Amino acid sequence: MNIKESLQQAIAEQPILVFAKGNKMFPRCGFSKAVIDIMNSMQVPFEVIDIFQHEGIKPALVEISNWPTTPQIFLGGEFIGGGDILHELHANGELRAMLDKVLPTESTS
Repeated sequence: MNIKESLQQAIAEQPILVFAKGNKMFPRCGFSKAVIDIMNSMQVPFEVIDIFQHEGIKPALVEISNWPTTPQIFLGGEFIGGGDILHELHANGELRAMLDKVLPTESTS
């Protein structure tokens, strides 16, 4: 499996996936940190793939999304956009419904 196929598989499998510079614990740019902070504030499980993990991730990601910058956010396998779009969705209250739609519902016991 090549890098592009691996990324496509991760996008398909993860309900909420962020491609960022850095990781959840150590974002390596302000835009990535802002996206991770928003996701943490929403108190939802999400995964982060650090684009610096492998030199082939960024070009493959751009090919998949046709979006040149990071961070990039995928919800339910669908490309949502970058940090500015996520910030706007959060600010206008639309993000919660989008997150709820892609997260599996689990009964609490």
